[in-house]
Amino acid sequence: MEVRASLLSDAVTVTVPARLHLGFLDLSHGSARRFGGIGLAISERKTQITITRAPQPQSAGPQSARVAAHVTAMQAHLGVGGAHRVSIAEVVPAHAGLGSGTGIALAVAAGLRRLHDRPLDVEGDAVRLGRGTRSGLGIGLFAHGGLLVDGGRGAHARPPPIVSRLAFPDEWRIILVLDPSREGVNGPAEAAAFAALEPFAAARAAENCRLVLLQALPALVERDLASFGAAIEELQVHIGDYFAPVQGGGRFSSPAVAAAMQALARAGGCGIGQSSWGPTGFAFLPDAAPAAAAVAALRADASFAALDIRVCRGLNHGALINVAPGVATRGASGQRGGAV
Repeated sequence: MEVRASLLSDAVTVTVPARLHLGFLDLSHGSARRFGGIGLAISERKTQITITRAPQPQSAGPQSARVAAHVTAMQAHLGVGGAHRVSIAEVVPAHAGLGSGTGIALAVAAGLRRLHDRPLDVEGDAVRLGRGTRSGLGIGLFAHGGLLVDGGRGAHARPPPIVSRLAFPDEWRIILVLDPSREGVNGPAEAAAFAALEPFAAARAAENCRLVLLQALPALVERDLASFGAAIEELQVHIGDYFAPVQGGGRFSSPAVAAAMQALARAGGCGIGQSSWGPTGFAFLPDAAPAAAAVAALRADASFAALDIRVCRGLNHGALINVAPGVATRGASGQRGGAV
């Protein structure tokens, strides 16, 4: 029997990890399901917000206008009155290929639901707030973390379903390289970019599916980084070449990130690619020591001084929801706070 708390919480903090989009599977218009993709929750970049009751509505911190709009939409949907203060401690950089928009939307929705003792509805709230139209990865990673594959968008107006989830090896590391001076394609420009691209070859889509199902996923289970990295890198070549005409002619939207990725390849990095439209690049290494050495070498190179370079881990949990001490609310795990 579920025990429902009689008191509402005073404050809820939601922490959402950034995500890497490691590649689409099928960008053609003719298949029954379009897009599909593989993605990973990562450390070191996150969105963190705290929602409390307040005398007047207030959003303080980065992306506050977007947050305030989500609060208004969710209050109307949930039928809850009163005012709220949202303190935004940190957000994932917008339009960097790291899942910022979905993370912010779902953090607001989950925070308000927990604050008012309502059950979570991650997929439903994503749809209400305009997320998950092409990819289900941000929604799935908010809920579960790890490495996910979504099965593509079908005929129904719902986010693509998650068809696989695997734990990411704790010892593996990801080097993240972000060019803060650039933004990836987004909004109306993204829709226009997809419309301008040539039809995606069916044979290439089939090869992408083979790379994920018969190489990347088994290699992850077997902890075979070389095979996993080779699959991701080949997938990235296919997608990067396809996107090149609408992102400056190359596989990377930032020339500086492209040069850093070449340096990481020489240093032993594998699975090199760009997350979504970039400008964030990534590379995988087997453990912390070579990753730290590779990052130190990049940072020592003056030509990369303007880039944000850091070592990350894969995260095998979803968003963390923490409730103010001493006040119990119903949680996914029956606890006051914890992962979704």
